[in-house]
Amino acid sequence: MCELYASQPQSLYDITKRSVRIQGVVTSVALENKMWEILDQIAAKESLSVAEFISTLYQEIIEQRGAIRNLASMLRVTCLTYALNTNTTEH
Repeated sequence: MCELYASQPQSLYDITKRSVRIQGVVTSVALENKMWEILDQIAAKESLSVAEFISTLYQEIIEQRGAIRNLASMLRVTCLTYALNTNTTEH
């Protein structure tokens, strides 16, 4: 039953920490390598670097919602949303 999930290489869920500048402040974000891969795809589709995409997304959420409590979680949900919408639109 879990073969698809269990067969994923460890390297995809190893954590990588990157520094990004958001509103002039450098912050570190630790995400699984697979999440960074998806963020790379999203940013490329938007013709942005990953750092630019994260900064733009952050600013848009602040404008709409007023705050982000957990940046890494927000980025994971962004990746999940992208993956789910990409799979839906490809069928």
